[in-house]
Amino acid sequence: MSNTTNQSWGGRFSEPTDAFVARFTASVDFDRRLYHHDIRGSIAHATMLERVGVLTCDEREAIVQGLGEVEREIDAEQFPWSVELEDVHMNIEARLTEKIGITGKKLHTGRSRNDQIATDIRLYLRDEIDIVAAEIARLREGLIELATREADTVMPGFTHLQTAQPVTFGHHLLAWQEMLTRDHERLLDCRKRVNVMPLGAAALAGTTYPIDRHVTADLLGFERPAENSLDAVSDRDFAIEFGAFASTLLMHLSRMSEELVLWTSAQFDFIDLPDRFCTGSSIMPQKKNPDVPELVRGKTGRVYGHLMGLLTLMKSQPLAYNKDNQEDKEPLFDTVDTVQGCLKAFADMVPAIEAKAGNMFEAARKGFSTATDLADYLVRAGVAFRDAHEIVGQAVALGLREQKDLSEMSLDELRQFSDAIQADVFEVLTLEGSVAARNHIGGTAPDQVRAAAQRARDALATLQQEA
Repeated sequence: MSNTTNQSWGGRFSEPTDAFVARFTASVDFDRRLYHHDIRGSIAHATMLERVGVLTCDEREAIVQGLGEVEREIDAEQFPWSVELEDVHMNIEARLTEKIGITGKKLHTGRSRNDQIATDIRLYLRDEIDIVAAEIARLREGLIELATREADTVMPGFTHLQTAQPVTFGHHLLAWQEMLTRDHERLLDCRKRVNVMPLGAAALAGTTYPIDRHVTADLLGFERPAENSLDAVSDRDFAIEFGAFASTLLMHLSRMSEELVLWTSAQFDFIDLPDRFCTGSSIMPQKKNPDVPELVRGKTGRVYGHLMGLLTLMKSQPLAYNKDNQEDKEPLFDTVDTVQGCLKAFADMVPAIEAKAGNMFEAARKGFSTATDLADYLVRAGVAFRDAHEIVGQAVALGLREQKDLSEMSLDELRQFSDAIQADVFEVLTLEGSVAARNHIGGTAPDQVRAAAQRARDALATLQQEA
């Protein structure tokens, strides 16, 4: 058992904290990650205290210089972290006091660890959001360029994982890009609510010192101070919102991963991933496993779990701060790490995807993918759509019996189902004709794919300028 109580709060205690309880309640093993942001917040707080006359200029200078020394010690991994001091805040403050004496104890004037940690987490997450946003942009750029390159590459489009209609590989890639566009916008919108400053709320009710929270907010780059002191120290909506963004993003990356895994299989053989993104088998020498997309697909559940954990953490907490909130950091940290890792892997991998255009084209020839084009042809010839649907269904049944695609049937074979079918029908039964016919915004015609890619490129550039 420790022989002393924590000097930051132990004055009213008559016995020291049990050694196990000290370890159980300490957070320094994981919240030390916030040291840059904690020190940055402390420097801003000390600067504000000097401006309002609570600290002298010399005291502020000593604090800033001492915090700089502490930060360099931590950077060099020479800092004496102590579980007895509980968290990153008290470890830094104690070390500062060792260095500059009693002035170090004045730093905490007008604030609490409650508003301090709430500020640290927001500073941390704001920085990490900027990194995530840059990685999403890099992935989107890679998809746009690959889509442009593959604008003419015909492949089967699927519903229910059954061949439906021919599309282009570029069009399919731009569907992924649209998912990421929404994710990117959600992330930047989340950042607006992260960028609110709790500091100055103190423990829960504010402080009697003549602080100027707008000064501190400006120094730290926050949009504004939080309006309500109770809410400021207890709010973790911003972490939950980031978790919701991350879950949606990983859901999208998982869907992409599933298709990449399918497409690299021998059964599809649509694409090739470079060896550097794959691994082999310890027993089967022929194997080339798409481990990167498989692992991203697996990590999705991990991020979902963190979101559910944060929601559950907050669901029964009365105002204001509770020790429960110590449990917000590890799921948030792991979510950030997981998102950044998955995005980096995808942003590195996507530009290196090699399409096997011949295999894609042959696959699109199977499964009667131009059946809808034949139905549309009949409608244009004056046949009611429901009748056209029936006629094409009969033609497909013949094709199944004789193992022929619609484009491989003779004119006479097709005309037995409808006199409306003429020799020009084969113009719509080709794969190239099918994709080219969908020449409207959002369609799969190659010219539309290239135009959509340019719009996406322009929109991304605008979003990055506005961020």
